[in-house]
Amino acid sequence: MRSKLEQQLTQPPQNIDLSPLLDVVFILLIFFIVTTVFVRETGVEVDKPQAVSSQQLKQNVILIAITAEGEVMYDNTNIGVSGVRATVVQLLKQKQMAVVIQADKRVMTEQLVKVIDQAKLAGATQVNIATQGN
Repeated sequence: MRSKLEQQLTQPPQNIDLSPLLDVVFILLIFFIVTTVFVRETGVEVDKPQAVSSQQLKQNVILIAITAEGEVMYDNTNIGVSGVRATVVQLLKQKQMAVVIQADKRVMTEQLVKVIDQAKLAGATQVNIATQGN
């Protein structure tokens, strides 16, 4: 019978297998990518009016844009004034968020008021108008 010391000396050195560690790192990376909150932009450029009392809002908001031509846009899609209510209701089912309207400064007030009304009728408790700060 060999002694334990001789057996240990004759065995090849054991290496640590790093593949399970890499699997865990990749799973964590995927988890953080999936759980990150992405802000959906409206997909159109809007020339916002300036305001002295501008404030920065949280990232979790519903962005609705009104172009200079009067098109109401959400997520790069023209939803029209009639589509605002259904869109906001659907998004508020997931999580309570503020609605931010990015209206071009040439938009008629009547159109802006209609969009605000539709958002409030959909259940939005906070409706804001996006402006440019100084």
